[in-house]
Amino acid sequence: MKIKTILLVEDNRQDEKLILRALHKVNLVNQVQVVRDGQQALDYLFGQGEFADRAEAALPAAVLLDINLPRVSGLDVLAQLRANPRTKLLPVVILTSSDEERDRLRCYQEGANSFVRKPLDFTELAETVARLGVYWVAVNEPPEGA
Repeated sequence: MKIKTILLVEDNRQDEKLILRALHKVNLVNQVQVVRDGQQALDYLFGQGEFADRAEAALPAAVLLDINLPRVSGLDVLAQLRANPRTKLLPVVILTSSDEERDRLRCYQEGANSFVRKPLDFTELAETVARLGVYWVAVNEPPEGA
């Protein structure tokens, strides 16, 4: 059985720590790759730059993507993923603190699979992230080759 990973794209170290703790509680923490900005996410997914050794590596089961990222915004990352045949079907979950309707609308217009607002309460955040992790790694069934 192939191990499925989650790519977490998060620039806030406190949120990263909370998200990893939540995934650890459901035994998914060892299956998470963390990058801290949009350019790193693109490099990881397309096997470029510091991740050139990943050029032919399997894609993650899902990407948890923040909107407000340094260097390349989450929306620009999403647009590039949807424009590339290799990543156009890759599940992307927007995990953000934004509660703006325009952000939600734009994310879905750009092809996000889900838009999840980060709860402010740690317990709620932990439960939300745990459910996301379990769903995308253990429950979701992507099409062949995706």
